[in-house]
Amino acid sequence: MIMPIIETAHLRMPRLGLGTWPMTGAACSAAVESAIGLGYRHIDTAEMYGNEDAVGVGLAASGLPRAEIFLTTKIWNDKPDGASIRRAFDASLKRLATPYVDLLLIHWPSPELNLPDALAGLAAIRAEGTARAIGISNFPPKLLARAIAEGVGLAALQVEFHVMLDQSRLLEICRANDMALTAYSPLAKGNASSDPVLQGIARRHGATAAQVALAWLLAQPGVAMVPKAASRARQAENLGALDLKLDAADLAAIAGLPKDRRFVNPAMAPDWIDG
Repeated sequence: MIMPIIETAHLRMPRLGLGTWPMTGAACSAAVESAIGLGYRHIDTAEMYGNEDAVGVGLAASGLPRAEIFLTTKIWNDKPDGASIRRAFDASLKRLATPYVDLLLIHWPSPELNLPDALAGLAAIRAEGTARAIGISNFPPKLLARAIAEGVGLAALQVEFHVMLDQSRLLEICRANDMALTAYSPLAKGNASSDPVLQGIARRHGATAAQVALAWLLAQPGVAMVPKAASRARQAENLGALDLKLDAADLAAIAGLPKDRRFVNPAMAPDWIDG
């Protein structure tokens, strides 16, 4: 297995990582340790997940040098400015028991967000070296463009992205600005596994529908993904997507699927179209 990497001016990130929401406690620690043992080198967590301490335990238990892991965490949307982001991030580092993270994101935008000050706060943290790269999550196209215009050197955007949800506008913006896009819920909250089109493609390749969904994302340049996988078997299944190459007929069939199914849309979400 060769792990593909996204490399930009701002980061070097493994394309397939482990998402940890909503795992907590010993089960989360065990999942992180297991994934690293299988070959994962990208772990995704967040302040809001309530599992940063467990992730830190799993990282330490893996025995792997910290420099060999790409670690992302995110600051919740009730921190609207640089000062509150700083305080929250300091607490995150303590829970993770690590001297730095590889990528620090604003988790969700909010009406109270002071975007220039918040991004300046992220940039200050990066300048100190406690976050190697900075970015944002759940920003729609217009707000993403505003954030980029602040000129702080954003490295990545994390959003829901899968075979059932078109994110071409965001991808276009990210690619034009040397930003990676990380897909969360890349298996469409489990719905990819039951889709008959994906199941048919999977049968032809001797694969699973979940592997087909991940392979489709791997076919998109500049896209990483962080599927949650608690069990070792599911973690190994997801890694198997790295060896699956979809052909033109497969891609055409997937292109024909509806692309308007969003599974993460809380009341606090921004205007996805015009935001």
